[in-house]
Amino acid sequence: MLNSHNPVVYFEIPVVDLDRGIRFYSKVFNFEFNKTTIDGNEMALFPFKEEALGITGALVKGEVYKPTIEGVIVYFRTKNIEEVLKLAVKNGGQILYPKTSNGELGFVAEFKDSEGNRIALHQTND
Repeated sequence: MLNSHNPVVYFEIPVVDLDRGIRFYSKVFNFEFNKTTIDGNEMALFPFKEEALGITGALVKGEVYKPTIEGVIVYFRTKNIEEVLKLAVKNGGQILYPKTSNGELGFVAEFKDSEGNRIALHQTND
């Protein structure tokens, strides 16, 4: 039986060019990645701290991984949506959905990354 609390534990973002994807996410979010290969797929693992809230994932290059703006959307938490959108565009991304109020839940926005994926942002009202 699945735990009904926080059921998602990991995500994978498809890439065509792993190094380009790493550069994009490093410049936009200031992430550091660990590269590895699993089941013949090139991967760059996002940062992860066991004691912190949230989940982690990887950029993945492999035969079954196809970047798209359709399908599942991954939301990244940020303290400043405008700044992240500026960095995304500056580094080859494209705004798909501008910063928009989500009422009491805060703000959201979406952009297309360097590889062609739809990525979302969430900013609380704090």
